[in-house]
Amino acid sequence: MSCVRVELPERGYPIYIEKGLLARCGTMLPKSVRHWIIVADEQVAALYGGAVQESLCRAGRTGEVVTFPAGESSKCPAVYERLCRRMLQLGLDRGSGIIALGGGVTGDLAGFAAATLLRGVPLVQMPTTLLSQVDSSVGGKTGLNLPEGKNLLGAFYQPQAVLIDPDCLATLPEREIHSGMAEIIKYGMIADDTILSLLEADEAEMTELITRCCRIKADIVAQDERDGGVRRMLNFGHTFGHVYEALGDFSRWTHGEAVAAGMMQMLFWEASHGEAVSELTGRLAQLLKKYDLPREIACPATTARDYLRRDKKCRGGVISAVLVTEAGRAQLRELSPEQLTEGWRI
Repeated sequence: MSCVRVELPERGYPIYIEKGLLARCGTMLPKSVRHWIIVADEQVAALYGGAVQESLCRAGRTGEVVTFPAGESSKCPAVYERLCRRMLQLGLDRGSGIIALGGGVTGDLAGFAAATLLRGVPLVQMPTTLLSQVDSSVGGKTGLNLPEGKNLLGAFYQPQAVLIDPDCLATLPEREIHSGMAEIIKYGMIADDTILSLLEADEAEMTELITRCCRIKADIVAQDERDGGVRRMLNFGHTFGHVYEALGDFSRWTHGEAVAAGMMQMLFWEASHGEAVSELTGRLAQLLKKYDLPREIACPATTARDYLRRDKKCRGGVISAVLVTEAGRAQLRELSPEQLTEGWRI
């Protein structure tokens, strides 16, 4: 079993990574909590809810499943309220805990509920999608979407543990696997060129890729828990990616697809502003093609500018944009929405 630690003062926690982990999760949860509410969308609950309940039962604990409709549209205040009320009806109190079983939507939704119900109850992340395993389950970001933009309601709330079972990936549609690959490619672009080389050579084993990404994320979060500096490096591709997600009403493109096109758009922007990134752009384009990810998404410049102005990362009229001019190394540059849409490609 691989174990990566997120080293935070008073709030550090382990990330366990091993095939078959879900069936043994009951013995790995915080011993002080006996009653768990398992939050999952309807599809994931049907696949894994029973196995988690059985594991909790074997460990002498209780677990009840609360579901919501699958999809990004559920990451909203109305669904959040329904979930919270249902958990209270099931007897959730400050001695209970919440398990986020599923992908990024579940992690954000259940995490925000854990952060706010009774002013905070224990949270464990059990990510079942590739994207959530390599990225969103680690670091404590939770959030809900509003019509004005993505994750505009939210809180930093760290889990007590993250349990990652790569076997869960076997039930994912190919599109969801490819969506997760976009985040893996992002980690290679900003921090670990070896990841890109492994993908290009078809030598990538999924458990190793997940572990590499979690190590990078854990190290960055330990340095900057609340996104005030170096953690913003993780947003490579997301500045424009969030524009594309909002443009598609958070349903037309997956998060990974939007981030993929966002990474390419950022490299196009760099090239138009004098950076020598043609080789890097070609390398990224080939990897995106390999995993059937979009290299561009059509969006009017005026629309992009409007979304960027409303982005939660826009502070005082500027955004900390992430630039990559060399594989494995990123830098931040303060740019306005107007500057970011100069010479807009599509």
